[in-house]
Amino acid sequence: MQPTPKTLRFRAPIAIRGINPYILISPARAKSLKTPWRKPMPVLVRINGQPKTPWPINMMPTGNGSFYLYLANTVRHASHTKVGDTVPVELRFNTQYRNGPQHPLPPWFRTALAKNPTAKKAWQNLPPSRQKEILRYFATLKSQEAKSRNLGKLLSALSGTTTRFMARTWRSGK
Repeated sequence: MQPTPKTLRFRAPIAIRGINPYILISPARAKSLKTPWRKPMPVLVRINGQPKTPWPINMMPTGNGSFYLYLANTVRHASHTKVGDTVPVELRFNTQYRNGPQHPLPPWFRTALAKNPTAKKAWQNLPPSRQKEILRYFATLKSQEAKSRNLGKLLSALSGTTTRFMARTWRSGK
């Protein structure tokens, strides 16, 4: 039986980096969660005691031992917080985290890749983290219109067209 991971409780300000709200986690706090750790660290987080079930997030290393805890919209909306607020934070290492793609290629995406060798090659050359991010996003799409629209944008990006997709500019298929 695995011991329950330690839960850190502290107060910290919400800052912004580019367009991303975050809380900076000090090297000492990060080490108390899991040591040694130099890659994205899977944690469960609650801000202002919300959401009721702690939300899974990967904290991103800064390079000096500290981590950025980027706050997903789900967490910010549930906690009724904004950039500039100093908030109570609950963090715990996520022992249930599974690395690698968690969502399968949707059949409609697999079929489109089979018909477009350039896009298929670019897809295979994407880092696994980017593939995972895209598959996670595709898994949230409900309507056929949203699936078609986003599939078109991704195929265009993977085919080498400079375009915006998923909050980044794609050039030469990456």
